[in-house]
Amino acid sequence: MSVSTTVVSGQQSSSGPAGAAPADTRASAETSPTAIAVSLGSGQTHVWVAGRGGLSCPSGDTVGTSHAPVRRGRVAERSGCIDVLAGLIRRYRDPIPAGSVVVVCRPVLASATEQDALRQVAAAVFAPSRLVFIDTVRAAAIGAGAGAGSLVIADVGAEIIEVAALRHGRVLAAHRTDIGTRDLKRGAPTELLAHATTRMIDELRQDPAVEALVPAALTRGLMVVGDGAMTPTLMVKIAANLRIPVRSAVAPWTAALNGAGLAAMSVARHPATR
Repeated sequence: MSVSTTVVSGQQSSSGPAGAAPADTRASAETSPTAIAVSLGSGQTHVWVAGRGGLSCPSGDTVGTSHAPVRRGRVAERSGCIDVLAGLIRRYRDPIPAGSVVVVCRPVLASATEQDALRQVAAAVFAPSRLVFIDTVRAAAIGAGAGAGSLVIADVGAEIIEVAALRHGRVLAAHRTDIGTRDLKRGAPTELLAHATTRMIDELRQDPAVEALVPAALTRGLMVVGDGAMTPTLMVKIAANLRIPVRSAVAPWTAALNGAGLAAMSVARHPATR
């Protein structure tokens, strides 16, 4: 099967209300390819299918070890990732038909190699007619209802931290580093994660591409998604370091999946995919 692979770019889609979970409308599924969203994280794997809702599970039995299928946000063992996703979608009552539209979250600044590994996993599991990538930070902004205007967002995940400056849902500048909340369980101090996040925000402030946008966006505060948004001590330290308000997104754990689901519905409804 020929699979069309693209990358979501540009402004936020008007496919649904910002911040709302993707609507499970069976009527649209009958006239369009099945819309699917996937977030394959270092700690948890999330899948959402139009008309069926979302499911999640740990990203393999060896999560957090040197044998984990996803490490530091990257596909480390393709077969392990395929097994995790295939096992997850088997929990749906009915099989997912081939020819679906799949939107996959990818780490910001993902390399071509990293993206290709994600593509191979998704293609093996879903046999889609179209495969679309979206930066996790962008998907989270859309899913949290913050796609409009200027925004600085931090996705503090299990094993990576990503920060980005966005305008109307478009990522203009971003940074990421290989550290996350799981490192706290391994003995890393909270200050280490707070410092890493603060450092990347300061780098955004000095980036000529967004030097005017970032100060204005930070007057609204820093939005945090991912595991870090549910770690109060970390949120307090980041706020103290930056001396600005730091707020958790609505449903920070699934914001990216919600945004990817909205994107998947928009792509599935496009005439070119029917």
